Amino acid sequence: MNLQTKVAAFFGILVVCLIAAVLAIGLFSFRQYSIATATEHIRTAAEIVRVNLTEAMINGVIDKRESLLKRLEEVPSLKSVRVVRGPQVEHQFGKGLALEQAADDLERQVLGEGKAVFDLIEDDNGVTFRGTVPFVATNRGNPNCLQCHQVAEGTTLGAVTITMSIDHLKRKALWTLAMMVGAVALFSLATLLLLRRLTKPIVSTAIDVEKAVHKAIEGDFDSHVEVKTKDEIGQIAADMNRLLSYLNDGLNRIGTMVAQLTNHARSSNGNLLNSTIEMVETLSQAAHFKQAIEEDETKAEIYKRLSGAIEQHFGVARYSIYEVLAARNQMLPMTVDGEAQGPCRWCDPQILVRNETCRARRTGHIVDGIASPDICFAFNPPSGETGYRHICFPIIQSGTVGSVLQLVVPPADHERIASLVPYISVYLREAAPVLEAKRLMETLRESNLRDPMTGLHNRRFLEESVDTLIAQAQRRKSPMAFMMLDLDYFKMVNDTYGHDAGDAVLKALSKVLTQSVRASDYVIRYGGEEFLILLQDTTGDGAVDVAEKIRAAVEDLKVQVSGALLQKTISIGIASYPDDSDTFWQAVKFADVALYHAKDTGRNRVIRFTRDLWNEGNSKKDY
Repeated sequence: MNLQTKVAAFFGILVVCLIAAVLAIGLFSFRQYSIATATEHIRTAAEIVRVNLTEAMINGVIDKRESLLKRLEEVPSLKSVRVVRGPQVEHQFGKGLALEQAADDLERQVLGEGKAVFDLIEDDNGVTFRGTVPFVATNRGNPNCLQCHQVAEGTTLGAVTITMSIDHLKRKALWTLAMMVGAVALFSLATLLLLRRLTKPIVSTAIDVEKAVHKAIEGDFDSHVEVKTKDEIGQIAADMNRLLSYLNDGLNRIGTMVAQLTNHARSSNGNLLNSTIEMVETLSQAAHFKQAIEEDETKAEIYKRLSGAIEQHFGVARYSIYEVLAARNQMLPMTVDGEAQGPCRWCDPQILVRNETCRARRTGHIVDGIASPDICFAFNPPSGETGYRHICFPIIQSGTVGSVLQLVVPPADHERIASLVPYISVYLREAAPVLEAKRLMETLRESNLRDPMTGLHNRRFLEESVDTLIAQAQRRKSPMAFMMLDLDYFKMVNDTYGHDAGDAVLKALSKVLTQSVRASDYVIRYGGEEFLILLQDTTGDGAVDVAEKIRAAVEDLKVQVSGALLQKTISIGIASYPDDSDTFWQAVKFADVALYHAKDTGRNRVIRFTRDLWNEGNSKKDY
């Protein structure tokens, strides 16, 4: 129900109530007026009868009274007049004339009480008003009652009953009421028409504003509210149009700028307001994401935070993040379905050793497997996982693909994920320079922690990593073994064949050492021709076997230098943490002591540290 209908209904109810009130008040007022008028007429007629009867008594013509009563009945609206005698008059003068009728109950009541009684009678013949007025003896006036009647003053001598029709008063009252109701109805109708005329532009403007607001809620701000008047309502319509125009222009400008930032064309369909809010929220969240990853220390932390955004903000549960190792033509899984450094699950493992197999890595473009399911042959879901498609995003760093994000999409989620492509691209675009900066920092840091000639970790790496190594050993409650290694008579190589030959020997030795231990172990160039190998989760006795294998491999190693084929031997000292010492650096020192003992006792030997080897006076010698 609109406003105009409500106003008309309210006004109609008000008019009905007003007419009902007019009818009720009018009927009541006219009834009371008719009764009062009829009462006065009857009293007047009764007084006339009393006076004439008194004169007739005095003049001795009482027997002629019927002619008076007949003449009174000829008065319009008077229907009947009759007189009854009271007991005192009957006692004095007898029963009266033969034409007199016996008193009825109402008349006996009046004769007994001396008070007039009036009654309204409604029957098939119409509305009749009856009044019975007593004649009370009084000595006032001339003539008066006491001149003939021998009674006390105040005695009820008789009563006159007069009936009169008030149908004419009723008809006049109803006619008057009909005119009043008609006047009220006409006035109400005129008022209603005027009110509708006044409210029509208000209602029409309100309807237009309502439609415009509903469209605005749905993202359509192109509505126009017609200005129908020049008053406040017209001003509201004009202001509404300006507001809609301002919002439409503003949201379009914001959407265009956001679309430029996301490198994604805006859709002309959909809710303009909601799409603009979503784009701005995504940019805001992406800005917070970038601020957070800029404060992270390592690439691993950035990948972890990116995984959180993919899962929590974009609602993707199956995905992979790969880091491209361009120098080795490999790809390293950083996160797979939320598992850090998990196994390759959704692609052919061939991409891990030949990264050009990955289409996103090779082309540097988004690979949309939702729109084109067979675009990438490397996509290989596990057995039983059917209906899945994928989208792969290359993360460009310094002009090349540094990482690849793969989203794996179930059938029911194809459309939603496809709509998220521009927003995910914003996150990746923000992450790319930060990942590149962290990679460069790690490369620089790595170069400071490695020996440039052999590629092995240097002593500085050990100094910076010692706290981490100790914490890992304590957390796992596992031992570590240290092997201190030194080439025998290495100084003679430099002196005889030159430093280039010495460098060739050290490089060949580094390769042997690296191949002889596990990937989790650390090979460190400790200084000059001296090396330190840290074996994790290994006891001192277990390290002896590894050391013997290394000693034998070095003994069999032949290094070709200019003009000669060199063979060298190596001496190895072994100590264990925390078996030999509960202090990391003390255990390294004990391995060094064991090495010195191997040198002193003939070289090309492996010596396990024991307490009797410890000598406070030991100092490093030049071998």
